[in-house]
Amino acid sequence: MREWWLHVGLICVPLLAVYLHIPAPQPSAALHRWRSAGEVFRFRGRRVFYRDSFGALGSSDVVVLLHGFPTSSYDWNKVWDPLTQRFHRVIALDFLGFGFSDKPRPHRYSIFEQATLVEALLAHLDLSKHRVNLVSHDYGDTVALELLYRADQNRTGHLTLNSLCLSNGGIFPETHHPRLLQTLLKDSGFLAAVLTRLVNYLIFQKGIGEVFGPYTQPTDAEFWDMWTGLRHNDGNLVLDSILQYINQRLKHRDRWVGALTSTFVPLHMIYGPLDPVNPHPHFIRLYQRLVQRSTFTVLDEHISHYPQLEDPTGFLNAYFNFIHSF
Repeated sequence: MREWWLHVGLICVPLLAVYLHIPAPQPSAALHRWRSAGEVFRFRGRRVFYRDSFGALGSSDVVVLLHGFPTSSYDWNKVWDPLTQRFHRVIALDFLGFGFSDKPRPHRYSIFEQATLVEALLAHLDLSKHRVNLVSHDYGDTVALELLYRADQNRTGHLTLNSLCLSNGGIFPETHHPRLLQTLLKDSGFLAAVLTRLVNYLIFQKGIGEVFGPYTQPTDAEFWDMWTGLRHNDGNLVLDSILQYINQRLKHRDRWVGALTSTFVPLHMIYGPLDPVNPHPHFIRLYQRLVQRSTFTVLDEHISHYPQLEDPTGFLNAYFNFIHSF
């Protein structure tokens, strides 16, 4: 009996230590520079981080970048400078619950709230009446589709969209394959509260590494920066709440896919075909069949779920070709 209790103690003590608190890592010099170049505005009493860069002279074009799960606006760092050389203003934000924005808990995170957040940011920047170009990835794709729906329905406070460029994201529930940990966190109820505290750097690194191509893996420093952004303000503790977006995609499929298939806003898809979350060729075939007004670019066969990080040159070439086509 004594040995049994000893084994239980050996297991429970480190688990309890993890459950109580592990200090968040400090930002690298590169991530610190990204944060220092940004600003904060208030949305419903919450602090939201964003970057707003004034770039090309002689251009009035504005591009807004919407990041994916579970990372942050820093996902755009490799394409940021070239975009600022092409557009008058380049804007990126950390959605509520991500990166350097507030991560309230308990909180009912939703795609609808994040879309309203984007509208509020552009109103804050006095760009509500400006025609904007959206570029989105993963989670940001669904936020973009809600913004597209509101624009096409002429909803109060909606954005005026000049174009929308999507990239790898689960816009079709029927071709979306979430990772095992994502499924566990979104559906485990009380257990999810424990699992979120047990997520550590090694688990995170393995999970993120699986959605990058074998030849385009992040460096150790890049993995660490992603982890730092996640852990800021105890972001690991809201993963289960944010992951309800997968269920929201299923529930509101007709609304968001319907907006995509019926809009006259210029559309483009940039797709990394090695993506295990939205696998080739099923995803792109369905996209071609349903979204017939859209153009698309399939990148090299070794590019996976994060095309803007794995192949920034290919991503930019595809995007600029799209922008110059209309």
